[in-house]
Amino acid sequence: MSEVQSEAAAKKRNPMRMALGGVILVGVAAVLYVIAAASFKPHGPADLREFKKASLEKLDVPAAPRAAPATPFTGLDGKTATLADFKGRVVVMNLWATWCAPCKAEMPTLAKLQAAYATQPLTVLPISVDRDSDLNLVTAEMAANPPLKTYRDPSYRMSFALDPKAGGFPTTVIYDKQGRERARMTGPADWASPEAKGLVEKLLAE
Repeated sequence: MSEVQSEAAAKKRNPMRMALGGVILVGVAAVLYVIAAASFKPHGPADLREFKKASLEKLDVPAAPRAAPATPFTGLDGKTATLADFKGRVVVMNLWATWCAPCKAEMPTLAKLQAAYATQPLTVLPISVDRDSDLNLVTAEMAANPPLKTYRDPSYRMSFALDPKAGGFPTTVIYDKQGRERARMTGPADWASPEAKGLVEKLLAE
């Protein structure tokens, strides 16, 4: 083959190589775009409706997370606290009273839930609405259900600050690590059940 013929053949091959190279580059760019889009795609809150069964059959899972009230309550030492103090932890807030039989019946299961996740960022927060004159009954109930701690709101401020307000006792509200209400249970439940633990674990994993 002459030098002229070789040069002509090379010129024919170069456009083909360039076209093929362009296709490969476009393909690589597309793959990288898909990977990047998947990496930066915002993930919404987990759907907790799968745990709406058995003892949590009446669980209310709002369509969108609800803001937690800033309402203060007190510890046994009289110090004031708010839900914001527990941000960064999954919180299972339980509004209850010693005169409420279903409240007392479920309390041991709340204690078991707290004990099962003692090394994880979970706080079971029982808040009693009992009068000051019944404080001895409140402390006795908590003493019978370690490791739960005593918190109080005898004025019912938290019950009315919830949106919607508490529909009775017990009312249990579950907050995620960002301090948002993600689920609510009006009435008693078995908080040591597989469905309750599954709900908590899903929020702990977020």
